Amino acid sequence: MSNRKFSLDKSRIKVLMLEGVHENAVNHFRENGYTNIECLKEALSGRELNEKLHDVHIVGIRSRTELRKITLAKSPKLFTIGCFSIGTNQVDVQEAKMMGIPVFNAPFSNTRSVAEMVIAECIMLMRGIPERNALAHNRIWMKSVNNSVEVRGKILGIIGYGHIGSQVSILAEAMGMKIYYYDIEKKLSLGNAHPVASLNELLKIADTVTIHVPSTELTRNMISSDEVAIMKKGACLINASRGDVVDYKAVAEGLRSKHLAGVAADVFPEEPTSNDEPFVNDLQEFNNVILTPHIGGSTLEAQANIGLEVAEKLVKYSDTGSTIGAVNFVEISLQPNDSSQRFLHIHRNVPGVLRELNNFFASRSINISAEYLQTDPDIGYVIMETESKFDASVLNDLKNIPHTIRARILH
Repeated sequence: MSNRKFSLDKSRIKVLMLEGVHENAVNHFRENGYTNIECLKEALSGRELNEKLHDVHIVGIRSRTELRKITLAKSPKLFTIGCFSIGTNQVDVQEAKMMGIPVFNAPFSNTRSVAEMVIAECIMLMRGIPERNALAHNRIWMKSVNNSVEVRGKILGIIGYGHIGSQVSILAEAMGMKIYYYDIEKKLSLGNAHPVASLNELLKIADTVTIHVPSTELTRNMISSDEVAIMKKGACLINASRGDVVDYKAVAEGLRSKHLAGVAADVFPEEPTSNDEPFVNDLQEFNNVILTPHIGGSTLEAQANIGLEVAEKLVKYSDTGSTIGAVNFVEISLQPNDSSQRFLHIHRNVPGVLRELNNFFASRSINISAEYLQTDPDIGYVIMETESKFDASVLNDLKNIPHTIRARILH
């Protein structure tokens, strides 16, 4: 372990992990010298969350803890956020950026787990297993070939051909399915997958439709009454992406009219915040529906991978200032440098700030040995290394430079 002196000793950097984040994350922090770590199994909200975050520097959450503007504003010491999940819609990422707080996630680590569940659900829906299973539990024996087909040779329509959608494509093609996909961005097709020009074109030809898109204004209720009507009669629908991309009332009508043969849903517009709360959804009345409690990425392997991936990014940012993998921040990648003093400065992207920074050091006869800068339309992020050592007391002067959002001495 290096003997470098940080602006805030690692033992004083407070780390809070919520929602039972995997122990891999905690172990990685401890292996890198962080000892002030608190872990809670549950999600927090409201006043309880605000009080916990008041003196926290690094927080890790999963999907149920929400970090909105009012909470971030009451977290003055918070300098980075880790979302131990694929998505980051539980965080106001733009507000976090303007407070100088990079947000990190794990866009790849649970890809395989979600893809495997989607394939399993596709097979079960096309074989009519959910309904037969429900009837068997009610002492009804329904042995029939009706509404039971092989997936081989059938068309799987994938909405969103990103990390998970493309992985589903590979697995489904290996089972003999024909793959068509729709994405608003041009993507490289894997295997024999075929892109289509519009969502409606995909819905018309697919025997099963699976959705893998983020939650945005563009995707909200992208599957509603009109889209259900366009789908092939007897088609199946799978949603393991975000709850608000599907209008479940419209889907329920599609099931009621027998237009849809089956549905699998893992995500919902409103989800319980704990296992003690009741769960209510329009699809619960149907036997040909698979309902799962947002567990697409909830495998031991995925959670272990996510824990390590996000913790590595958080530690690297805290130690070196590297923002590679941040969803809301410009990216700078730096290795540790024990021979120089390093500090970071985050500011609003307005003309003249960098000049003020350079003048600040020049006026103190401090030689800058290296300078790294990245900007976007909102912020500028600069890391400077100096040959001369200066005391942490100069931080107050740095913070007083106009348009400064955050300044920190790393070592």
